[in-house]
Amino acid sequence: MQRAAAGLAAACADLLGRVYGSRVVLLVGSGDNGGDALYAGARLARRGAGVTAVLLTPGRAHGGGLAALRRAGGTVTAADSAASSDELILRADLVVDGIVGIGGKGGLRPDAERLAGVVARSRAAVVAVDLPSGVDADTGEVRGAALRADLTVTFGAYKPGLLVDPAREYAGVVRLVGIGLEPPPTDAVLEALQHADVARLLPLPTGESDKYRRGVVGIAAGSARYPGAAVLAVSGALRGGAGAVRYVGPAGDAVIARFPETLVSDAGPAKAGRVQAWVVGPGAGDDAAAVAEVLEADVPVLLDADGLRLADRDAVRRRTAPTLMTPHAGEAAALLGVRREEVEAARLAAARELAAVYRATVLLKGSTTLVADFAGGPVRVNATGTPWLATAGSGDVLSGLAGSLLASGLRAADAGSVAAYLHGLAGRFAADGAPTGAHDVASHIPEAWRDVRG
Repeated sequence: MQRAAAGLAAACADLLGRVYGSRVVLLVGSGDNGGDALYAGARLARRGAGVTAVLLTPGRAHGGGLAALRRAGGTVTAADSAASSDELILRADLVVDGIVGIGGKGGLRPDAERLAGVVARSRAAVVAVDLPSGVDADTGEVRGAALRADLTVTFGAYKPGLLVDPAREYAGVVRLVGIGLEPPPTDAVLEALQHADVARLLPLPTGESDKYRRGVVGIAAGSARYPGAAVLAVSGALRGGAGAVRYVGPAGDAVIARFPETLVSDAGPAKAGRVQAWVVGPGAGDDAAAVAEVLEADVPVLLDADGLRLADRDAVRRRTAPTLMTPHAGEAAALLGVRREEVEAARLAAARELAAVYRATVLLKGSTTLVADFAGGPVRVNATGTPWLATAGSGDVLSGLAGSLLASGLRAADAGSVAAYLHGLAGRFAADGAPTGAHDVASHIPEAWRDVRG
């Protein structure tokens, strides 16, 4: 607890800039999070801050922490003194949320909810202890009122709720403090790849490589109504590491006009020539025959957009080669037979369930992109991206990119994870703080690739 308090106090001091003379309010519950907040408050008080602890359960607050705060010159009040606690919060420079820890479920209780409302009206910076009170540490769900933080100081290991929306939105910036209790990686239920991890997975040609040894990806996409989806999927595939791209569908003229290096066919997937992976569905309209043909192929298949809608579930489940499904929340909801809001509220559970139902690897797109494999293991959460990626055609580029990585030999979970990472990074580079389009995102994939390798 002393290690946690030291890290928490240092983070608070960094956020304040000037500790001496600052006004700090601690919101203290009955658990160890409250103890962390009290000991950290004592450290800040010794540096000249005016620190007041607002106790939600005065009889159950951490005794040692209370004693330390009082010895350092801090003061204590009860949360049921509404007028005084509200005034303290509204005048504070910093509020430390130590109400509920990782055992909290189901949102805040009424007294804590009232204080969270006052904090939201204040101009104080908010630091959460371990995780914001009211969010589910294990799932990222928010089942009621919760407190929003500008900074979350978490201890020992990241909690899933700090990385998965909607809870991630409440956490603000997350800072990890080691306290000597780090769990082994084999216990992880969630993991987030970093640059070094992605660099190790990127397919790289050798001196003996040719376009066929590097892999050929087939793209069955587009329609008379949506020819652009085919063009965008091909644009992602050409930048994904495969040696060649075969396109099959009615948008061949549009594809070849933009990318003359593409191998174009209108004979259908079964007669298009040999490929090492297929992407089927972006902008495909009602071409169920093409989807069925692709699912019969004994190579990895990526299902997206209309392909998800047209695919027969039993045909997907029967496949022995890997299947990667890339739905957004609305498509995942339709596949699971639930409302979109249910998927968005419980993304982790939805990704796992969809993977189990279809016996596939699922890349659930959205504000948090998750990759779940039906065989189990940690779910991967993507650490890159920008809200500007929420633009028409962005998902088509991602599908082509992931399909190309499948064709180059990556297993489905790795292909989906690496594609999401590069796509998110390319989106950041393309947007640079301003609106961007899907073509711009595709054109920045090589920059993202070089950034990761560098």
